[in-house]
Amino acid sequence: MSTAFLQVLLSLAAGIGLIILLTVKFRVHAFFALFLACFVVGLGVQLSFADTITAMKKGFGHILQSLGFVIMLGTMLGVILEHTGATRVMAAAILRMVGEKRAAAAMGITGFIVGLPIFCDSGYIVLSGLNKSVARRSGVSILVMSVSLAAGLYAVHCLVPPHPGATAAAGIIGADIGKLILAGALVAIPAAVVGCWWAAFMGKKIPVSEVTEEEGTEVQEIPDIPVWRAFLPIIVPILLIGLGAFGDMAGGMKIFHVLGDPVIALFIGVLLSLRNFRKDTMSRLMMEAAEKAGSILVIIGAGGAFGQVLSATNIGAHFSETFHLGNIGIIFPFLLTVLLKTAQGSSTVAIMTAASIIQPLLPALGLDSDMGRLLCMLALGGGSMMISHANDAYFWVISKFSGLEMKPMLKVYSVATILMGLTTFCMVYLLSWFLL
Repeated sequence: MSTAFLQVLLSLAAGIGLIILLTVKFRVHAFFALFLACFVVGLGVQLSFADTITAMKKGFGHILQSLGFVIMLGTMLGVILEHTGATRVMAAAILRMVGEKRAAAAMGITGFIVGLPIFCDSGYIVLSGLNKSVARRSGVSILVMSVSLAAGLYAVHCLVPPHPGATAAAGIIGADIGKLILAGALVAIPAAVVGCWWAAFMGKKIPVSEVTEEEGTEVQEIPDIPVWRAFLPIIVPILLIGLGAFGDMAGGMKIFHVLGDPVIALFIGVLLSLRNFRKDTMSRLMMEAAEKAGSILVIIGAGGAFGQVLSATNIGAHFSETFHLGNIGIIFPFLLTVLLKTAQGSSTVAIMTAASIIQPLLPALGLDSDMGRLLCMLALGGGSMMISHANDAYFWVISKFSGLEMKPMLKVYSVATILMGLTTFCMVYLLSWFLL
């Protein structure tokens, strides 16, 4: 058994090492890195070539069956909200409510809400012009404003479906998507608050050059959309998913389970986001959403394939017989994701790879229950926040679109991601005392 376990361990290390090497050093697309890692692990533990291929097909198909519509509809919703300017309407409304004296907090709240349907890098690019404009008017440091906005977007990106990492990992782990959306959003709140607090505390101590009109991104006009209509496509799906997740408490009405299914809820959100588009505009938006979703789907499909190959190696049985994993519980998935995120930069790849390793270990970790899987997912999400630094594409999006140099980014934004991840884990650890 010790020889077999060593063989499994070395094969797993080789597979993870290959993913990190290809994605970081050679900038290979994550799909191909995960695809090749499947063969390294499968053949390394002496699975036949045919068995490895069979496991990969099964894992790829299962993850797309579970999550394909969620990813596609979530991407479509985000594309429409960007195109119509609803994101800018929401940001302006929040700024009016909070006030320019609390401009940094307003941008953090904006990032959190806009980030629910829109990926963090896209959301930051869309809001960067408004962020610079508010920084000039309020006199708040662009560093404080930028990290506050980035923290709000990042918190939900790592924890809440339909974002690809959280969605794919939930499919691999077997966590309930509806409950994860609600629990992830709640746990993301203190993480975002801590990120914004650190931005305000540390950001004002570091001088950065003032953003001028010439340096700033052009601010797009705020469209004439009623505020309630801008928020409706986000609020309604969340309410429906909440009713679906806790439908049993409301007398078990089947209508709640139907409308609260994440696929139906997101589809309703897409319908509510539609405006009087021309046929060519609608066609272009659908094409853009399909292209974005397609790129994401092949990555999460490859993550599912990698997870199925790991399951075929009986890695769970090997680990449980060698280590007493029940003593560390949710600490293990958190630390594993931190290691992967810090090493290769992508939160999506980190959380998917960690979920693939953790899934067969759930019984040994004492997390093989509905609530255990949910807490495991939140721990994985917290780990995927830290540490964002120079190997993370989102790090450079913030830096380039805000005109910030690397040194202040490392001191403020990178440290903020550490604090956000630790805050998330503390929240999950406290919840585990009451729910497990």
